[in-house]
Amino acid sequence: QVQLVESGGGLVQAGGSLRLSCAASGDTFSNYAVGWFRQAPGKEREFVAAISWGGSTTYYADSVKGRFTISRDNAKNTVYLQMVSLKPEDTAVYYCTASRSWRRGVMEAIAYEYWGQGTQVTVSS
Repeated sequence: QVQLVESGGGLVQAGGSLRLSCAASGDTFSNYAVGWFRQAPGKEREFVAAISWGGSTTYYADSVKGRFTISRDNAKNTVYLQMVSLKPEDTAVYYCTASRSWRRGVMEAIAYEYWGQGTQVTVSS
């Protein structure tokens, strides 16, 4: 199994940028596809982005496409989520997740076996 720890969240003004990191430990990191989800107060958890085992394939929610970029460095056991042009509606707790396979889908939370504790992102208007 793999353990995930997110970092990089914080308070930023609208239009600003943040880079989230997800550091993995335990099992071989390249055995896992990785996703980011977010959950705002009073709302359901939603898919943000995902990246395949080697990093060649990425997926994005329509709401973040063109503004967020997911990447990974398997040598450092880390996945990144670069966020630019942030909007107040991006405010949420962001979770890093890992999946051995995408048999249950890519954008569905049920497809991911391991979750980090989350990091808060707050975008002020």
